[in-house]
Amino acid sequence: MLDHAVQSLREHGVRMTPQRQAILEYLVTEHSHPTADDIYKALSGRFPNMSVATVYNNLRVFKEIGLVQEMNYGDASSRFDFVTSRHYHIICDTCGKVVDFNYPVLDEIEAVASQLTGFKVDRHRLEVYGTCPTCQAEQTHTH
Repeated sequence: MLDHAVQSLREHGVRMTPQRQAILEYLVTEHSHPTADDIYKALSGRFPNMSVATVYNNLRVFKEIGLVQEMNYGDASSRFDFVTSRHYHIICDTCGKVVDFNYPVLDEIEAVASQLTGFKVDRHRLEVYGTCPTCQAEQTHTH
């Protein structure tokens, strides 16, 4: 996945810097849907000269190329997800954890929406909200 992403950046004329490589590796390996601040905090030890702006600028480049998607839920900071395939997100209302899940049956939703409305559909997004198992356990213990 990382090699494919690096190749994609090269094809778009984006130079690979050590910081850019580290941000990309972090996104590929961390499935926590980090915010720009999360990425900055995780990498600032390795790159003391790196700023939050550097992280944001690189995320913007990755987004333009289609390597990451920006997820904005309400007024919280945007989270970033390395795009490997079409998938959906379930979000914990208590701690904010975001978990991926696949449900291929939903891939047909764009065709159905187009047929029913006459729209030319470009994309869709599905978010499911609830309470994660960790928060459920904590709520059980505190009551």
